[in-house]
Amino acid sequence: MSARFTIKKLGAQGDGIAETESGDLFIPFTLPGEIVTAARERDRATLMAVLEASPLRIEPACRHFTECGGCALQHFEAEAYHQWKRDKVVHALKGIDCGIDALVACAPHTRRRVVLTARRSETGMLLGFNRHLSPEIISISECPISLPEIVAALDRLRALADLICATTKSFRMAVTATGSGLDVAVHESGKLGEHQRRIASNFVLAQGFARLSIDDEIIIEPRKPVVMFGSVAVAVPPGAFLQATEAAERTMADIVGGHLKRAKKVADLFAGCGSFALRLAEKSEVHAVEGDAAALAALDRAARFATGLKRVTAERRDLFRRPLTFKELNAFDGLVFDPPRAGAEDQSKQIARSDVPFVAAVSCNPVTLARDLRILIDGGYKLKGVTPIDQFLWSPHVEAVALLEKPRKRRG
Repeated sequence: MSARFTIKKLGAQGDGIAETESGDLFIPFTLPGEIVTAARERDRATLMAVLEASPLRIEPACRHFTECGGCALQHFEAEAYHQWKRDKVVHALKGIDCGIDALVACAPHTRRRVVLTARRSETGMLLGFNRHLSPEIISISECPISLPEIVAALDRLRALADLICATTKSFRMAVTATGSGLDVAVHESGKLGEHQRRIASNFVLAQGFARLSIDDEIIIEPRKPVVMFGSVAVAVPPGAFLQATEAAERTMADIVGGHLKRAKKVADLFAGCGSFALRLAEKSEVHAVEGDAAALAALDRAARFATGLKRVTAERRDLFRRPLTFKELNAFDGLVFDPPRAGAEDQSKQIARSDVPFVAAVSCNPVTLARDLRILIDGGYKLKGVTPIDQFLWSPHVEAVALLEKPRKRRG
């Protein structure tokens, strides 16, 4: 049965929250001030109708919105949405004294990497995103967050998924737009037979895709997928981590580079394929540390063949199990770290004990960023500012770059 509710505020995941006698009720796709009817199930409800709409409600950009679980906030007016995203960082950093800049906005049609879900059904191959909080796959025909070349290839990607499917279960298809064409990395689609492998390879060649890999094995690679980090071309490995949009990556690199411009020797921790390291190496010597062997090899290879860079060294190291010690860090004048969502608690403790004068912290999780910043501040660092960056358009996720300084101790 449905009931009537008044939305009081937005929750951390972008759901509207109604206050009830039994506690907060989360209703997706609603906005503060709205009166709605919704079908309740425990602490969540499915929106049935909007009886009184917020003046901030706008027409969604995509026909699949509310069905496809890829976006949560297409119905939210742009300026209010930007403020909500910035407020997520403000709220997470509450109690930490610092200036927080305006949000750097994300344009539609700019996301270069999407992870689609596929499954063979009675009606054909499904390819799209899961329905909100459901295993059901919504097969998509458009996607206003993604680069046009990805959207234009959806039918061909669906056909490829059909050719390689060797399972009755759902599987993932990560599609990255690179300078060489689309890089398709598939996981858990089942074991390919030789006949399937040949057919899939011929299809990839015919469609002009750059590469097909399945469970990190390269099936065919007509052209090495290449991305540019500044002026350096990097041949990325299958399934490599990349920032979601090129514009956001460039913004973050500019902020980090500006902060570390006086550093002669820089450490890049959780370096990935080198999006920071290879840009920083235009002005500074860089030591890149990363736990993923394939990503680090791509970074190292790109640095060796690039021209106009300072010395770049690479070290494979699991920074969660074995963070760089403060004594090792003291060899550097600057440092950037960009860990996964879990943050870098143990590494931050070592940075806090160091006397590296310039530190840039990059994070896709404001909560773990706040924890790591508190560690650094308690260790003597002064937080100079934080810039929120929206590269996950219409989602609850937000990136942030924090800049810190510490007076360097005299040595000797």
